Amino acid sequence: MRRTRVLLADDHMIVAQGLGSLLKDEFDLVGTVADGSKLFEAARTLRPDVIVSDIDMPILSGIDALRKLQEERIEAKVIFLTMHSEGYLASEALRAGASGFLLKSSAGEELITAIQEVVQVRIYLTPRITRDVILSLTRTTGTPQIRLTPRQQQVLKLIAEGRRMKEIATALSLSTRTVENHKYEMMHSLGVQGTAELVRYAIQNGLVDDQFPTGESVAMARGPRLRTP
Repeated sequence: MRRTRVLLADDHMIVAQGLGSLLKDEFDLVGTVADGSKLFEAARTLRPDVIVSDIDMPILSGIDALRKLQEERIEAKVIFLTMHSEGYLASEALRAGASGFLLKSSAGEELITAIQEVVQVRIYLTPRITRDVILSLTRTTGTPQIRLTPRQQQVLKLIAEGRRMKEIATALSLSTRTVENHKYEMMHSLGVQGTAELVRYAIQNGLVDDQFPTGESVAMARGPRLRTP
């Protein structure tokens, strides 16, 4: 089985070396860079599956580098590993297209889990800030113009929890085809493509509440990109 290709970006060499030692047995480390500009160039050349990056870096911040990656349609999943625990910062990262947000103080095995999750087209948020992020996202985007039916909201919430179509059908006493129809109707109404974009839109626009269960994975990401441990 092909191993996940990971690019590291951190301007502190000791941190980068520590991350490399942590990840080398599980993933293929394709490179290490020390600023946001080199992150962008390395991603274009090396085409990693996942980028693990600090936010505070010289020349370009991690978030600015991510925006450039999005503009160039470079599809690597980006996980931010930072010392900053403010929910608004994580929210900004998610809006920019990040697939994960962890604190350096809680790295280790959690980072390995985060990489495994985002490769499965989920977003991963460290449990220390998850609720603050959800609240920040839903409070700052205003009331959406498009309203979903109560049944669509039920389906969407379960999709956001990472449930499969068959599991949702069983939970709501519906057929799998009916659940799929609800999903595609919502995607059409909201003008999004794919499960990840659907869930991202839902969270950013307050279409699902902030009561995400601890320990669940949220299938989203631009590829959409939330695991909430």
